[in-house]
Amino acid sequence: MSMNLTYKLIDSHLESGEMKPGEEIAIHIDQTLTQDATGTLVMQELEALGLDQAKTDVSVQYVDHNLLQGDEKNAEDHEYLRTAAQRFGLWFSKPGNGVSHPTHMQRFGVPGKTMVGSDSHTPAAGSLGMLAIGVGGLEVALAITGRPLHIRMPEVWGVRLEGELPEWCSAKDVILEMLRRHDVKGGVNRIIEYYGPGLANLTAMDRHVIANMGAELGATTTVFPSDDAVREFLRAEGREDDWVELLADEGCEYDVEDTIDLSEIEPLIAKPSSPGNVVPVREVAGEEIAQAVIGSSANPGLRDFAIAAAMVANRQTAPQVSFDINPTSREILADLTKMGATLDLVMGGARIHQAGCMGCIGMGQAPAVGRNSLRTMPRNFPGRSGTKEDSVWLCSPETAAASALTGVITDPRDWAREVGMEYPKLDLPECNSVNTAMLVPPLDPEEAQQVEPVKGPNISSLPELSPLPEELEAPVLLKVGDNISTDEISPAGVNALPFRSNIPKLAMFSFTRVDDSYPERAQEAEESGHIIVAGENYGQGSSREHAAIAPRYLGLRVVIAKSFARIHWQNLANYGILAVEFEDPDDYDSVDQDDKLRIQNLDGLADSDTLQVENVTKDSSFTVRHRLSPRQVKDVLAGGLIPRLAKDDE
Repeated sequence: MSMNLTYKLIDSHLESGEMKPGEEIAIHIDQTLTQDATGTLVMQELEALGLDQAKTDVSVQYVDHNLLQGDEKNAEDHEYLRTAAQRFGLWFSKPGNGVSHPTHMQRFGVPGKTMVGSDSHTPAAGSLGMLAIGVGGLEVALAITGRPLHIRMPEVWGVRLEGELPEWCSAKDVILEMLRRHDVKGGVNRIIEYYGPGLANLTAMDRHVIANMGAELGATTTVFPSDDAVREFLRAEGREDDWVELLADEGCEYDVEDTIDLSEIEPLIAKPSSPGNVVPVREVAGEEIAQAVIGSSANPGLRDFAIAAAMVANRQTAPQVSFDINPTSREILADLTKMGATLDLVMGGARIHQAGCMGCIGMGQAPAVGRNSLRTMPRNFPGRSGTKEDSVWLCSPETAAASALTGVITDPRDWAREVGMEYPKLDLPECNSVNTAMLVPPLDPEEAQQVEPVKGPNISSLPELSPLPEELEAPVLLKVGDNISTDEISPAGVNALPFRSNIPKLAMFSFTRVDDSYPERAQEAEESGHIIVAGENYGQGSSREHAAIAPRYLGLRVVIAKSFARIHWQNLANYGILAVEFEDPDDYDSVDQDDKLRIQNLDGLADSDTLQVENVTKDSSFTVRHRLSPRQVKDVLAGGLIPRLAKDDE
């Protein structure tokens, strides 16, 4: 029987379950990726799980988010991560070595392998023909201990690519076209698999751009074939021996199908404040800008920086524009410099930052209130930039550079015609500047046993989590709308991010972008616990499990929503928070903030997937439904996955 590539990858790693959409399956994991904003919790979880040495083929701990060291907190995190990586047998990528996703692709990615990462953009590795899935940190910790990943089998969405991109358009415009068509929920419970003749015109790094932002569609992951483009990428990295051809079978089928003619793509841009708010650049041309940022895991390739350098060479960016360049790896910075492109950028007015996520996660480069910021980054959720009232737009490097030069949002085709510039033919190196100086390999197991992870005063332990009671009567402390992101639940940025290792401190930032009184009110209601009511796609965005554990620390026991984003839904279960959905979405309107709700027979979750919720305040009731597997029910009832595992070991 012919199989698509997604089915081949899953089938070769399937430990249990059937590959039928909606069925829970268990997949063996070959590699893991953690970064510093989520990795400290993973290391604490490995301690709680009693890990001796990593059981995976490759596990890498990157430091790419918390790079600004305004005080001692981030430096303490870095040292904890370095020594914990030594203790548990992980590779360690030092601060400034590069953003995890492109760096992992360059040094560790292998076609046909599976990977989980505690970062929602882990699917970028699908550009190499990997099955790479973003999950919560606890699931990464379990994978490092040798346990499989449990997920519900997604549908496979086949997207056929035809034609070739026009000049002044690039891979960013392709994924923005997908978001224009399908918005931020179009990929929920789906794996996107790209195929077709148009692939021949996309490099491995072009595919990285598309796979990375599949997360913005809500997709479980994105898969590309491992073909000649992947072989060429690995050859340039000195790793051609890692290449293996992986293609979908002729005549294979997909659950959902779509087609994109690349020749019809035009420059696109996502308006504030959602990646799905996409329009043609020409529709908003002329809007004044104050910032243009190129970099991040969403546009990490050498050509993404080189094209901007070619555009600004012998020119000056507009006086009011901050033109920021965030190199994505030291390797790419080295190649950019050898080409002379770094000098072109600097002379054109660019500010060169260290290799890392930087403004993408709100760590520096925060824009002024009311001033437009154009970014090649993956997300523009409200406040993610570090400025609460921000105005962030997402676009390609071509659009960002053209706009930086003119000072207003500009279609690069119009700019090129105005200045008489032909589309640059970039002379990229045939062999990349491989640099492993800042990659620290795992210690010998015997030597690793002698390492004690260094915990500074800002490194807390995991909080103890109590079981779910048989009956809960608690207030609705917060009612929120659709598409609430994990950035709004547990914000990043320079104020909150340094407390990622300190849950009691971090908890005090929970929901402050939505309602700054929430932490104090939650503490007052802690004895009874509390409930949150939400609209559709609750918890979209980052995989940060802090958005579950921090509100849980403050007493959150139940979230009732119209629907949930996949990763956050799983994270809630992992930390003993019951996630249920309105059986009738209209019942959302019947509940107000501060209503007191009663839910009985919670110990019967395994017997029925529906529950009655009494609104004590309004003397009414409604029905909710959970989608938990029997395994997840045990986790929730025990107060979380770690308490359940501890109970099983007794």
